[in-house]
Amino acid sequence: MDGNLVEKTGMKFKQGLAQSKLARYWRINKDSNGQGGEFFTETLCRTAKQHRRHDVAYITPELLPPSGNFTAFSQSFPLIAEVASPENSGEDLFTKAQEYLESGCQKVWLLFPEARLVFVNAAGQGWRLFNANEVVNTQIILPGFSIAVSELLAIIIC
Repeated sequence: MDGNLVEKTGMKFKQGLAQSKLARYWRINKDSNGQGGEFFTETLCRTAKQHRRHDVAYITPELLPPSGNFTAFSQSFPLIAEVASPENSGEDLFTKAQEYLESGCQKVWLLFPEARLVFVNAAGQGWRLFNANEVVNTQIILPGFSIAVSELLAIIIC
């Protein structure tokens, strides 16, 4: 990261659950709209500064390579989400998000499962905070998608 080798321990339960739920909800919306494209988790993309590995991202059909095969996507994905884990500082996540936005990303979501908060930045519109009792949406990339933060970040143990 930024030219330094950084060892990561990976996500814990709440963070992994938030990552998988968001990818699933976004995919359901994409499939129901029939808009094509694909979702990825933990895939490399190239920003203006370096390679970055996002938590969840969506690539539109127009940007998807015909072969569907790449090691690192050549730019930031249009829609990216990062999930805060205990090893991430808020400052690091916002810096990473800004780097995505400066490299072609149209919308970034930052999920904070412990605090039950979601921050969203649509390129050029600044950050918007969504609390547990609010509904977050993305009309730019996934038209019609919305979800209650409380549902997205809920922990259900059976």
